[in-house]
Amino acid sequence: MIILRNKYLQQLIDAKGNGMVKIVTGIRRSGKSFLLMTLFHQHLIEQGVDENHIIEISLDNRKNRQLRNPDLLLEYIETRVQHDNHIHYVILDEVQLVEDFVEVLLSLMQDKRLDVYVSGSNSKFLSKDVVTEFRGRGDEIHLYPLSFAEYYAAVGGDKNEAWKSYYTYGGLPQILQIDSEEKKIIYLADLYELTYIKDIVERNHLRNVEGLRQLVRILASNIGSPTNPKRICNTFQSAENIKIKDSTIKEYIGYLQDSFMIEEAMRYDVKGRKYIGTETKYYFADMGIRAAILNFRQQEEPHIMENIIYNELRMRGYRVDVGLVETWTTNAEKKNVRVPLEVDFVVNKGAERVYIQSAYQMPTDEKAAQEKRSLLNTNDSFRKIIIVGNDIKRKTDEQGIVTMSLFDFLLDPTSI
Repeated sequence: MIILRNKYLQQLIDAKGNGMVKIVTGIRRSGKSFLLMTLFHQHLIEQGVDENHIIEISLDNRKNRQLRNPDLLLEYIETRVQHDNHIHYVILDEVQLVEDFVEVLLSLMQDKRLDVYVSGSNSKFLSKDVVTEFRGRGDEIHLYPLSFAEYYAAVGGDKNEAWKSYYTYGGLPQILQIDSEEKKIIYLADLYELTYIKDIVERNHLRNVEGLRQLVRILASNIGSPTNPKRICNTFQSAENIKIKDSTIKEYIGYLQDSFMIEEAMRYDVKGRKYIGTETKYYFADMGIRAAILNFRQQEEPHIMENIIYNELRMRGYRVDVGLVETWTTNAEKKNVRVPLEVDFVVNKGAERVYIQSAYQMPTDEKAAQEKRSLLNTNDSFRKIIIVGNDIKRKTDEQGIVTMSLFDFLLDPTSI
């Protein structure tokens, strides 16, 4: 089954010949190699590019192990370049495996005969040193697992059945090639343990592997809940009677972010227009991996729905924070007290801002009023949306708040 990742392919096409290194990043098994070496390769051929002007190297293939040596890699590419006036497209998959790869890419950029495309599976690939070296000369394209729209376009059928399968087994493309639930579970469990955990442990020379696993389980159990390293340390102590420093927790979370397994949504004071550094939320890039971490036992659909909405917003190119709005109310002693209200997502792209609430169900007027309260207390004119898990018709109330169904949001790229 071929899934056309048209959005990402178009980004590559638009970046052709722009003088920058095109950097494709993303979680392992999200389809980076397929995007570059199948879809983009096919595009080049269709545009009349000769096969001998496409130089592709999979650096995680053991057959190419010697090419992880920077000098041998440069020599090999030079031998592949034809002596003519046509552009050669150099595609290096998992280039972070090359020693001194920054110097290699800088050398390739100096050759006007070459248009360079590379992939990487961890954000060390885009560390401060790399960003500094490639400032203005690197073009990142971040590839996510399949969106629900991509997934549903491939599987078809009943939307509710597709949704259940999607939030259970996730959107890694290989899942669509596996024909039984049992095999999907085995695939995801093995991928988590033998690829993701193994990569993190080996890359960062970790000795406390069980501590890392326990941290991942805690984060997976608490998607959509605000937390911080100190609170996680307390969870280790109370649940497992394990002492671990909050600085170690912070390091391990950084490793998980480096591998693109999780993303952090920071808390933002909407009225104060500032970030609050005390707590953040963490969301998983793929629901199937998250389910495998928890042995498919903790499938609370409201929290999963929130995570998937977050991922969809990120796929659409938005920056996403968690909003905090403070208002005042009168307590039982008739005293005015501050009440913190949460906006699930403060969504930004350039000057555009949207406030979004995720509401699994909104069966009563009281529940609707509860979801709208934080939105109304932002006291500004930016658009406000509630996404509901029920199959409802899109509507706008007298206060300008839009309510739409989850499927309308996920299946329409222009929904917000």
